[in-house]
Amino acid sequence: MSDTHVPKGSRVRLGTVEGNLVVEKNSRIEADGAVRVSGTARFSGNVDLVGDLTCNALESEDGRLRISGNLEASEGVTSDDGEIEVAGTFRSRSVDVDRRLILGGPAVTERLEVGGELDGASTLKADRVNVGGRMRLVGKVEATSIEAGGSVELGDVSLEELEVGGLVRLRGGEVRRSVEVGGKFVSEGPLLFGKFETGGFAQFRDSAKGGSVEVGGVFTAAKDLTFEDLDIGGLGEIRGDGRGRSVHVGGRFAVGGSLVLSGSVDAGGKLEVRGSLEAMDLEIGGKFEAGRAVLSGRAEIGGAVETRQGLKASQISLGNRSRARGPLVGGRVELDRRSDAEDIFGDTVVLGRGCQARRVVAGDVRIGDGADVGEVVYSRSLTVDGTARIRSSQKVDTLPAFPL
Repeated sequence: MSDTHVPKGSRVRLGTVEGNLVVEKNSRIEADGAVRVSGTARFSGNVDLVGDLTCNALESEDGRLRISGNLEASEGVTSDDGEIEVAGTFRSRSVDVDRRLILGGPAVTERLEVGGELDGASTLKADRVNVGGRMRLVGKVEATSIEAGGSVELGDVSLEELEVGGLVRLRGGEVRRSVEVGGKFVSEGPLLFGKFETGGFAQFRDSAKGGSVEVGGVFTAAKDLTFEDLDIGGLGEIRGDGRGRSVHVGGRFAVGGSLVLSGSVDAGGKLEVRGSLEAMDLEIGGKFEAGRAVLSGRAEIGGAVETRQGLKASQISLGNRSRARGPLVGGRVELDRRSDAEDIFGDTVVLGRGCQARRVVAGDVRIGDGADVGEVVYSRSLTVDGTARIRSSQKVDTLPAFPL
């Protein structure tokens, strides 16, 4: 069966083509109902096809192929050093385009590879998508995996994996297994995710729920966030409530609501929780602020602590020259040298050299040299070193109830 040949610069009208179709550059084809090619449709240079095209396979090279209607290529679509634009629906088993692919309507394929740019104005269903440069799809995207070397802008997504070298912007959806981004990530709507990792900046502008989160730079969640482990190299913020296992932040971290953790939280700088904090352990290099904090384990604070209702832990340690505002409640509470506190409650309370406290209520109390305490209420023992000063002390059989 011979090929149907369209010479360069031709203007022809085609319908059904038995065998292969070969079209040279600068040609224009108008569909007689639709162009139906039983074999392979081959295009070279710039070609316009007005109408629908159905073929076994499509091959294009060295130019731009524009199809104003629908395209269905059962076996595959390839473009060697060229670009393809399809205004209508697109369906093919596989796609491999060197420079650019523009999709105006819904697209369905198993494997989609574009060396340069992928643009779409509607939905995409695929198994694997690989784009070397920029990818932009307005409608919903359903795929097993998407990989892109540059930037990605997507609508709602339903993915297993997303891996992008540069910028990612999503309307929302779910990425069930993993998200890996080299630069910046922004989600506009609700997001479900598995493991999340970005080297630079991440922002969830709506509620989000997922697995572990690792951000090298700055992280912001505008609403509630549920996670496993949250690890931030720089600054972090959750403007709603946070719930997870652990939080580790290199710099400053703020929570606009409450933070509930089954494990530990530590921050190199300042930690601020406007609501309540519930966790196992707390370690802060700088200042800690909260409405209230209840810890099942220990609390170590290097700088200052300020709460409205109090800080409670099995063990509380405040660093040298630290400052505490709000009640401290613990099994064992220790203040290093020259620290300043208000009311302290515990089984054992130890104040270092030169500390100050308004009131201490505990079973066993030890006051270091040069310390100044307004009132001590104790049930077992009181030890006062050197020049420490206590304005009043009282031993009781039963201690008064502690806060929290």
